[in-house]
Amino acid sequence: MVAPLIAGMAVAAAAYTGKYSIRAWQAFKARPPTARMQKFYEGGFQPAMTRREVAMILGLGERAPSEEVKEAHRRVMVANHPDAGGSHYLASKINEAKDSMLTRTKGSNSAF
Repeated sequence: MVAPLIAGMAVAAAAYTGKYSIRAWQAFKARPPTARMQKFYEGGFQPAMTRREVAMILGLGERAPSEEVKEAHRRVMVANHPDAGGSHYLASKINEAKDSMLTRTKGSNSAF
């Protein structure tokens, strides 16, 4: 007599658990993206690298000193180096950004 009652309660508990699990999963999927997920630039590279693009690639301000540029370049290259599975194209763009920032900070007559 007691066994069917316990079995029924177990089925009801499993049903409620499943119902709330589905609701929690749907709420998790519907939440807005966090700031951490919006950190990356969604777009391709410009034909001619601009000051804004250089700053976004290295994660610096447009007028960062050369020490910060070198440290940011090292940090980004460690994450994207071709020997570590990164892209050769991205590595070349990162190097181009560093060269562009360093020539700008040395006072050359470049557009930056």
